[in-house]
Amino acid sequence: MTARRSSRHPRTYPVLLVLFLLTLGVQLVRTSSEFDPYKILGVSRSASQAEIKRAYKNLAKEWHPDKNKDPKAEDMFIKVSKSYEILSNEERRSNFDRYGQMDENQPFGQSQHHGFRSFHNSFYFDESFFHFPRSRDFADSKYLLHHAQFNSDVLPDSHKRPYLIKVTSEWCFACIHIEPVWKETVQELEPLGIGIGIVDLGYERRLANQLGAHRAPSIIGLVNGRVTFFHQAVVRDHLRQFIEDLLPQKLVEKVTDNNYQAFLNNWHSENKPSILLFDLVPFASLMYKLTAFAFRDYVRFGYVDQGDTQNNRILLQFNINTYAPTMLLFKEDTEKPVDIIQARGMKRQIMDEFVSNNKFLQVPRLVNQQLFDELCPVKQFHRRRKYCVLLITGEDQALLQGNKAFLDFASMNSKEVLRFAYVYQRHQQPLCQALLHNQAALQPQVVILERRSQAGRVLFRSVSGGWNGSEEDKYHLHEQLELLQKDPTYLTSDTTLPELNNEMAPIFIIQWINAAYDYILQVYDDLLYSNWREMMPILSLIFSALFILFGTVIIQAFSEPGESKPRQPKPKEQPQTEDDASSRANTTSRPPKKDFVEVTELTDLTYTSNLVKLRPGHINVVLVLTNASKTALLRKFAKEVFSFSGTQNLHFSFLNADKHRHWMPFLLHSTSAMQDQGEDEESSDYSGYVLALNGHKKYFCLFRPVFTGDDPNDSSSDASFSSDSRRKSRSRSRSSSHSRSRSHSREDGAVGKKGSGRATSIDVHHKLDRLGLWMERLMEGTLPRLQVPAWPILEEATNNFSAES
Repeated sequence: MTARRSSRHPRTYPVLLVLFLLTLGVQLVRTSSEFDPYKILGVSRSASQAEIKRAYKNLAKEWHPDKNKDPKAEDMFIKVSKSYEILSNEERRSNFDRYGQMDENQPFGQSQHHGFRSFHNSFYFDESFFHFPRSRDFADSKYLLHHAQFNSDVLPDSHKRPYLIKVTSEWCFACIHIEPVWKETVQELEPLGIGIGIVDLGYERRLANQLGAHRAPSIIGLVNGRVTFFHQAVVRDHLRQFIEDLLPQKLVEKVTDNNYQAFLNNWHSENKPSILLFDLVPFASLMYKLTAFAFRDYVRFGYVDQGDTQNNRILLQFNINTYAPTMLLFKEDTEKPVDIIQARGMKRQIMDEFVSNNKFLQVPRLVNQQLFDELCPVKQFHRRRKYCVLLITGEDQALLQGNKAFLDFASMNSKEVLRFAYVYQRHQQPLCQALLHNQAALQPQVVILERRSQAGRVLFRSVSGGWNGSEEDKYHLHEQLELLQKDPTYLTSDTTLPELNNEMAPIFIIQWINAAYDYILQVYDDLLYSNWREMMPILSLIFSALFILFGTVIIQAFSEPGESKPRQPKPKEQPQTEDDASSRANTTSRPPKKDFVEVTELTDLTYTSNLVKLRPGHINVVLVLTNASKTALLRKFAKEVFSFSGTQNLHFSFLNADKHRHWMPFLLHSTSAMQDQGEDEESSDYSGYVLALNGHKKYFCLFRPVFTGDDPNDSSSDASFSSDSRRKSRSRSRSSSHSRSRSHSREDGAVGKKGSGRATSIDVHHKLDRLGLWMERLMEGTLPRLQVPAWPILEEATNNFSAES
């Protein structure tokens, strides 16, 4: 039995192997037929390009690896990009619809091999598992960037041309996937003058960190030293548009019949020649924009659409033919171009040579040191001597004729060894003082100089007689130049020139705004695409500053000025009832928050809100006054209650007894009627009375004016009675609040009877002398409370009181 079993195993292995190969073959065929760009994008086979583009944008946003953390997001994003690349190209889409073919370079005869190639392109291996090195294309080696090379060459050169940099690594499958599109893009953009670079993430980690690239593949744009990441699908058109968007916005100005004269006449203020490109397309080409970017410091660039009907006048004036693009270069003469170039399929090299030969005006103005160095270079060899003929002049209208004559002279005597320029004495005073021996030029002066060193050493000679632009001046200057070419020792003076002022430099605020704008754009880009590794320090700093700022504001808003001072320990207080909470909220007054006291008049409009519907726990302190005593009592009242105005549950008002003369008697009558029907509380003068009204609990505390003078007849009795009444009120048992209020009402009524006869004898300014002590007792909660059944209405107080009397 054992021998038989062992004999069956060798025959079982081939069968299993065949079954495995068949299963794998079926899987190959099934996988090859699964890739359908229409299904991936979710569009029908008759979908338009707009529908395909719309579906691609939505899916690209959904499956972008930076936004979607799903492990399958990268593979899905690659499929979406590949599908859009096929369907966006009509030729590839047609091949796929007819033959199921995705490669536009595959001939029809090879379509039978498409299934296997489709599987090969769709079956993804994990390169991190196998760890096999990818052989680098030999053509890419010339684009490899190193850290030192990038900082010394590429970074400064990015101010003259943009760079497109790819970040890759040895074992990056996605890098292999975008390789064909990258090569096509390089072949298209490199002839236009765009710099190309490749950074290996494994070997140039320092350079990758400087660029902010932490994953492969990444595509970066570099313009003016600023790094910008590419976040769209890797398609050739997207990469081209990405580079075009990185360029400054106003490199090329659109010129029409309405503004071409103003464009050409700006040579004087801009101190630059002007170039006009005539073409039949509506917008300037990328190559022309790149040329404008490279020479933006020297030349102004304009574009004229020949197909626009608004440009007929400019086409007729300069006799422009429409069969080929035409470039015209203008200098000081805006009616006639100094150079013309016209060619089909114009190359970048031709444009650069055309512009570089005409970078300067015939007589440019020295506005900065860079222009001076290029226009009048330092002598290096005897055969390369160049002399600079400099006119020191001004901006006055009277000098324009002489300046124009100097320009005509330069046009007639242009030579390789002579460079003509002028300078405004007011803008370049250090330079002019060095050449004129610290003497101000009363009239324009011509100086011939030769630079000998970069440190500023020059040999020069001033032309005698000045410059007025006359024929005699022109003849004399011509003789001096002839002598100079025959005898180089003609320049006898020697000096060292200071560095020129930069007249075209923007002011500091504009530089700061531009820097802030670039920084905000960078922060927005990092936030939009979640570059958290670079943004984390900035966000941490911002949130820390905001936390400290708002924390300080909140603490100050909820704190009182006196809370920082140490407080003395308070003795233990007796347990308080809920009724006492409103009057005993604060045993000590808080410092006032304002330097004045707000006192509101009780009228028909404010009576309900300030008394009847007053919030629970709040007390309204009301001063009763008349028209005659209003000013004096209000001043005294504000002085006495000022120290209590910081308490939040106290409000201050006044009641005019002349306007509402029966309200006070009615209030006191209703209170006494409830306590003792036989007492009469009516008085002739209530000015100086103060009421502490609790609108919610319907009770009040009463203050009556007390005479504090030296009258022997009244003061002793008043003082004794006041002291006796105070001792009696404090010694009362608190077991019954009703009996306490009744007893105090009687005592206060007695005081009222006794004091009513001398009310007229108390001066107005003395009526509130003891109000401060009364307010302290009010805050302590030791004043007697007089209950009222309801608050009287101001309008009804008169009628009700008259009926009862």
